[in-house]
Amino acid sequence: MSPIEFAIVRLAATPTPQPNFDENSVTPGWVGFLITFGVAVLVLLLCIDLVRRVRRVRYRGEIREQLEAERLAAERAKDETTNS
Repeated sequence: MSPIEFAIVRLAATPTPQPNFDENSVTPGWVGFLITFGVAVLVLLLCIDLVRRVRRVRYRGEIREQLEAERLAAERAKDETTNS
């Protein structure tokens, strides 16, 4: 058996738990809950900030296009009055 196969078999083996193993001693408890809740709140706040920033960039782009269209329309109107 090659060393890689041996490592795979060794890592895939399921260990047997100790007879005096207490499952309640490995729960995250209140500290784990508070940390998870804090991370969820931070993610929510980041999502809200992202939506604000994307909306702001989109509005700026729309206003920039509108101003450019108005400028071109004013130039065309000016050219038409000078050519006539």
